[in-house]
Amino acid sequence: MTARCASRERPARIVFREDPAYRAPRRAFDVSLALVVLSVSLPIMLFAAVAIWLEDRGPVIFAQRRVGRFGRLFTMYKLRTMRRSECRDALSPDTRDDSRITRVGSWLRKTSIDELPQFFNVLRGDMAVVGPRPEMPFIVRRYQPWQHLRHLVKPGITGLWQITCRSRIPLHTPDATKIDLVYIRSASPSMDRRIVLDTFRAIISTQGAY
Repeated sequence: MTARCASRERPARIVFREDPAYRAPRRAFDVSLALVVLSVSLPIMLFAAVAIWLEDRGPVIFAQRRVGRFGRLFTMYKLRTMRRSECRDALSPDTRDDSRITRVGSWLRKTSIDELPQFFNVLRGDMAVVGPRPEMPFIVRRYQPWQHLRHLVKPGITGLWQITCRSRIPLHTPDATKIDLVYIRSASPSMDRRIVLDTFRAIISTQGAY
């Protein structure tokens, strides 16, 4: 299954039936991977937390309300990469020289280390490992009606958008939503595994990380 980054077709409908045989293995996969990642990455997160505090003082964890499955709000966690004065709801940086980002934050974003606390969201059940990225409420309020179809599934730490068009299409745009709907139509254990593997490759190459 491939996704087109510049499709001009407006998706008007989507057929979605969650397979019960997929739900349990998916949750087992999410929990298992989250436990492994958190166990391995705990020293890295502690080192990053110290670096954040030394550079900019203040909280090291950035907590923000995001829109989850069926439009429910939840609190998503990240390591803070922006200056304390800039920690508010706004469009995410799309360039590496964004003045809001600290020096430590730039390194954390480039390596995706700032995303590691989201595996706690996976354990809580707010998020999945693979799925559409959760957006901020002020962005969701601007959605066209069909874009809310992306909320049929749990939001994810990574997804089809990250490994195909992350560096070219901003997440808040309709074209990015079309990529999410391609995933929702075709989600399967094999697709999830492929997306996770491709995500690791993208992290190593720092592709599209801002």
